[in-house]
Amino acid sequence: MMNSLSRGLAFTVFRTAAPRRRFPLPRDYSTGRRPSPLVTSTASASTTARYLSQQPPAAGEKTEEEKAALKAAREERKAEKQRRAAEKKAKKAAAAAAAAEEKINSVTYLSAASQDSYEKVGDYTTISSASRSGRVFSSISFLEKSDRPHAPGDKLWIRARLASIRVKGGSCFLVLRQNSFHTLQALFFKNKDDATGSKKMIQYLKSLTVESVIDVYGELAAADVKSCSVNDLEMVMERVHCVSRADAMLPFLVEDLARSEREVEESQGSERPFPRLGQELRLDHRWMDLRAPANNAILQIQSAICQLFRESLYSQSFTELHTPKLILGESESGAGVFTTDYFGETACLAQSPQLYKQMAIASDFDRVFEIGPVFRAENSNTRRHLCEFTGLDLEMSIEEHYEEVLEVIHEVFKYIFTGLEERYAKQMKVIREQYESEPITFTEEPCILHWGEAMEILKGEGFDMGDELGDLTGAMELALGAAVKQKYATDFFMLDKYPTAVRPFYTMPCPDNPQYSNSYDIFLRGQEICSGAQRCHDPTLLRDILKQKGLLASDGGIPEGLRSYVMSFEHGVNPHGGAGFGLERVVFLYLGLDNVRKASLFPRDPNRCSP
Repeated sequence: MMNSLSRGLAFTVFRTAAPRRRFPLPRDYSTGRRPSPLVTSTASASTTARYLSQQPPAAGEKTEEEKAALKAAREERKAEKQRRAAEKKAKKAAAAAAAAEEKINSVTYLSAASQDSYEKVGDYTTISSASRSGRVFSSISFLEKSDRPHAPGDKLWIRARLASIRVKGGSCFLVLRQNSFHTLQALFFKNKDDATGSKKMIQYLKSLTVESVIDVYGELAAADVKSCSVNDLEMVMERVHCVSRADAMLPFLVEDLARSEREVEESQGSERPFPRLGQELRLDHRWMDLRAPANNAILQIQSAICQLFRESLYSQSFTELHTPKLILGESESGAGVFTTDYFGETACLAQSPQLYKQMAIASDFDRVFEIGPVFRAENSNTRRHLCEFTGLDLEMSIEEHYEEVLEVIHEVFKYIFTGLEERYAKQMKVIREQYESEPITFTEEPCILHWGEAMEILKGEGFDMGDELGDLTGAMELALGAAVKQKYATDFFMLDKYPTAVRPFYTMPCPDNPQYSNSYDIFLRGQEICSGAQRCHDPTLLRDILKQKGLLASDGGIPEGLRSYVMSFEHGVNPHGGAGFGLERVVFLYLGLDNVRKASLFPRDPNRCSP
């Protein structure tokens, strides 16, 4: 007997050795025989296929024809999908190519000789002095002249502000503005021979914002343009590049700044009234305010007055000096001062160059002048006062009488008035289109009123002059100016012999009556533009005046800020006199403006110390 282990092994061997079940091959009905399992030939394979094909399809199984049709459909769908993918890829590539062609790239001009290789439109890369291309830029003002250097057919570069732009269909019209009031029309029309380039040009022009700085290159053509300062030429643009883009939203439009008060007022009853732009809004954005033609021209007239002032005084043997603006004491008694710390001491911003131009006379400068800043800490919120202004000061030795100074001053202002009307006629015309005024009338020789005559005129105008020893009010000045204009036919006159009590300590008293002084004010259109006097050059008399006015130090000596001043006279000094003018006030009154702030670049008053 086998034990259980043997039986298990035998059973295992038996199961392992058992033959696999074989399934009979299909019978070949053509011979009635089954093919041998060992025969593997092409004939037997074809017989098998023929056998299978002759079998009827099982329930739900597709026929070969149906399978073939499905396969063909699948192939067709696959081909269509591939075609669509290829078409989409082609369209995408075409769109990318078109976008690349229409893309407006940044431009850098490295050489004028290579200009044709650069894009015709596009913003410049930031101009940072990386190169000089050699291009030559022209000025619009040159095109206004009868003897201009350019003619129709010439091609040139112009850099200007974009004052306005109008795009309609395939045409574009631009107005280019330089220096505020020189303007030129530029235009572009779609070119059928260069559809792509034209499209890109118009697209770029549409993107530009008003007040941007742009460079334009093109050909001059004859034209009739009434809205620009160059009225017989225009530019056909070929190239346009933006130098600096302005914001799309500006605080106001320059065209609104350029309207006169009368235009604005008359429009208020219309359907589209012009906006009123307040003074504070304008001053908050003064750089924009000064782009208006008249406002810009006002500052050019300010510059012109300084130039003419210099020219006249140079021709009369004056020397220009520059005095300190940080001083220890007050230079003008009665005028407020701004103080500051000066290394532990208190210093003042100079209220005038008064003391130093007198000390220059003691230094043997016979005739001196200065154009410089003046600071007054006066809380005067009027239309004719500023806390900082530009002083036009002169001082000169005299032989015998202060009228020698008045004669020089008269010659200076005759020269200024004549020069403004003759040499700056264009600026005057632009200003008077917005701010109405007439040229100044003046006499050939100085028109000098004495204090007594002025008192009689004012009493005749209904003013109570009291003891006639007080200063004039603004209303009195205007009334006096109107009376003098009627009597002497002049807008420019001088009033002398002011009461001593209302004049500074350095004023020479009148020899006939110490209640009055050898001082004077000068008036323009009925308002004071200048104060002056013969100076007290006698140190003993000067000490007495300081004592009378209570200006001596607590120990009875000369105040520290005045010691050098008085000492310069003690070392010998010529008799002398002078005057000081406020530049902004001269501009303000000469042009008939309504506020002195319009005559200041960035005005300073009690309520404004920026921008």
